[in-house]
Amino acid sequence: MGARMNWGQLLSGQTQVPRGTEPEEFEKYPMNDLEKDYKAIISSAAFRRLQDKTQVFPLDKSDFVRTRLTHSLEVSTIARQLGIMITQNHTGYLQTELQTKESVERIPAILSCAGLLHDLGNPPFGHFGEVVIGEWFENEFKKDGFCYKGTAVANILSQQMRRDLENFEGNAQALRILSKIKNKGQSHEINLTTGVIGSLIKYPTGSLDFTGKWDTDIRKHKLGYFYAEQETFEKISKEIGTWMGGGDVARHPLTFLMEAADDIAYATADLEDAFKKQLFNLKEFIAYFEHESQADKKAVLLIENLKERVEGISDDESRMIAFQNWMDYARGWLMYCAAFNFSKNYEAIMRGDFLQELLEGTFHEGSMKIFKNAMVEFVYEDAEIVKLELSAKKIISSLLADFIYAVIYMDETEEAYRLTKAQKKLCSLLPDNLREDYKRAKTGDAGHDLYLRFLMVTDFISGMTDSYAKNLYQEFNAY
Repeated sequence: MGARMNWGQLLSGQTQVPRGTEPEEFEKYPMNDLEKDYKAIISSAAFRRLQDKTQVFPLDKSDFVRTRLTHSLEVSTIARQLGIMITQNHTGYLQTELQTKESVERIPAILSCAGLLHDLGNPPFGHFGEVVIGEWFENEFKKDGFCYKGTAVANILSQQMRRDLENFEGNAQALRILSKIKNKGQSHEINLTTGVIGSLIKYPTGSLDFTGKWDTDIRKHKLGYFYAEQETFEKISKEIGTWMGGGDVARHPLTFLMEAADDIAYATADLEDAFKKQLFNLKEFIAYFEHESQADKKAVLLIENLKERVEGISDDESRMIAFQNWMDYARGWLMYCAAFNFSKNYEAIMRGDFLQELLEGTFHEGSMKIFKNAMVEFVYEDAEIVKLELSAKKIISSLLADFIYAVIYMDETEEAYRLTKAQKKLCSLLPDNLREDYKRAKTGDAGHDLYLRFLMVTDFISGMTDSYAKNLYQEFNAY
């Protein structure tokens, strides 16, 4: 890209709107802007709801299985540690640009917040929930009966609006949640610094430009913002200095570390959960890892370490502890690789020219692929997981059908298109804050406002916990 980002902008402490004045007594124990960010995140309802959202196992009754909340806490911890590692790098490449102790400390602090927030926009039932929402809209747009005043909805919405809905993405939804800031002091809003928000935008690409995971440019693997937040996205990108001109937007450098932390957490911890649930045993796992690592000396050494740890152990509890300890060992290696590669490619990252995942090209790239593939081999196709995902699909699809068809004419005054009593009742269930958000944003343009009403529904459903979605579905279908 040529131009180089600078940390003065990247670590921005500017908030979207000014924060409220705190009591005089608080001046004795001042909090910096990132400490306030952390407090706001932890205190938010959106973050708390992650405790009842699926990580891998939908509607699981086991209390040891990770939820989206515990996963986010782990990502936050790993991300923070990666931030410490790069700022303490013995080469001092970063210290020359970060002139104060405060600026050095901001990097792990931002990463800690980003780790907590990275899944904030995910719907119930894990990433499968994202797929269900997108596929539902894609199928509805093809139906003749999906109309607004006799015209197919697909022809009323712009291409970008349709693609937003057909490719619903939790990352874009997180930005949407964090963008709903009108004024200081509203309890349901999370007014964060732009440095933190910018580090969350994994894919600085809209729905018209993303191309999928086959693209060599990681920025284009998924959409990172909806059309409704395009203005906010551009404003934040310019504020933090990732806006490179000509419509080209770089990733925030810390995004690479946050993403690596996420990958490391789920690739290791989710396997640990699967092992506890007895979806595979050690013999099966070791055999699989050995087969997949034949041509990778580093991966071979990693699995040999596990074999040494479990040699002579026969009882299940000790084998579980050995597997957990080995996972910690592997996690440490992956973190080292991520930090090392950040340092190695530092200049390219700062220019916006580094376009791949941080663990690609490292000496444990192969090990990471084996961990991810092991989840496919032993977990994702398990019959119980498949059955639970099918249940989740039925729940989300049913709720979408109920609410989307109810809001199509929510504002309508013409007699021919007025809501039925049932549709009015459904609309009344939409939270007041979402309806107020819609009223403030609508323009009077039929297509734009219809799009906003659909987003109001996806806001509602994606914000649900697994239990709430399941219970609401059961209540709607009790008769």
